[in-house]
Amino acid sequence: MVLKKVLRKARIGKSVLKEQGIIGFSIRSLQYIEKKRSKTAKLSDKKSINTSALYDEVLFADPSVPANKDWKGNSAKKSLTFNWLMPPPGKGSGGHMTLYRFIRYLELQGHICRIYLHNPGPYSTAEAVKAIMGNSFPIVKAEMQWLKQDEEMKPADGIFATSWQTAYTVYASKVKAKKFYFVQDFEPFFYPVGSFSVLAENTYKLGLRGITAGGWLKKKLHDEFGMTTDSFWFGSDSEVYSLKNNEKRKEIVFYARPTTDRRAFEIGILTLDLFHRQHPEYTINFIGWDVSEYAIPFPYKNLGILEPEELNELYNRCAASLVISLTNMSLLPLELLSSGCVPVVTDGDNNRLVSDNGYIAYSSNDPQSLAKKLSAIVTMKDLESYAKKASASVSGLNWDESGDHFVKIVEASTKASGDK
Repeated sequence: MVLKKVLRKARIGKSVLKEQGIIGFSIRSLQYIEKKRSKTAKLSDKKSINTSALYDEVLFADPSVPANKDWKGNSAKKSLTFNWLMPPPGKGSGGHMTLYRFIRYLELQGHICRIYLHNPGPYSTAEAVKAIMGNSFPIVKAEMQWLKQDEEMKPADGIFATSWQTAYTVYASKVKAKKFYFVQDFEPFFYPVGSFSVLAENTYKLGLRGITAGGWLKKKLHDEFGMTTDSFWFGSDSEVYSLKNNEKRKEIVFYARPTTDRRAFEIGILTLDLFHRQHPEYTINFIGWDVSEYAIPFPYKNLGILEPEELNELYNRCAASLVISLTNMSLLPLELLSSGCVPVVTDGDNNRLVSDNGYIAYSSNDPQSLAKKLSAIVTMKDLESYAKKASASVSGLNWDESGDHFVKIVEASTKASGDK
């Protein structure tokens, strides 16, 4: 068939050359090449099907075949090896801060960890990621490398997925290991109702062993998706966050993340506009992102992403804070309390089931209610004494207890044949 096409085109070319000469032949040749190039261009210009996670891994993920179906356990081993698959860390990422904390807890108990970065671009290097990270995260021994498509991780006793996209890769992995899912938020809520929200939700049905940040996720994933789950409580790093200012405070702080929908940036702006009209003497600080491109209708300080020590200094100047979280609770409220700054948080099981601390000020999520709650805090009589009590309420709360609990869950689950 191919030979016939070649011979036919050769006859056509010979005829054109005879009838139209070399110039005519050249023109016809260029026209033919352009026609072929246009067809190729049209095909390459078509949009690929975007599944966010790797297409083939999503395609063949089968909830009827649980990830740990054939896991036999490693009961005889004392030192275990764990692969952690995660998106590349960025400076100021609270989620990665938690991941590094718990990697460190495993290492402190004699276990070995490796960090694999998921789905690299063409010029991605581990060194470039480390440069961006700086010294923002706990120091760990774990080596870091990119996991390229069609590559497999090194042998391990356990593998951790840390986001819904990585869950598909962990599920598809041929490494004979216990497969875990370290869940820090309900990621289907990150998207409008559609393919991405469903694909994220489907990862909770793949039979990965769930370990969640707080009780809300533990309950939700177990009750709604049948996951085997356990959870850890949030802590506060008392070596970084502590009460230093016992004097009056004339500032407040807002965790502003306009790029993160679940932080409800616009509701925060409306809330603070109302607050400023009533309390113009208070300085309003924005942290978490550079918001200079937004037309914010009141005076504010744009502080962006700060180091933990800088945050503690700021929190000690602030009487109250606004931390909106419409999915799982932020790490900030307990850290703020440690510094004597009272956090105003939107009410709901997503926050209350994570921390039951009585000094967190819960509010309905409308701007009027939130602004009134902030106002009630800054006008409180003897706020200095209240700040001391708020700080004392978390003084014995650190990450070590959660870390010990986490290690015990992981060890028991990895060494046993079933989900423990």
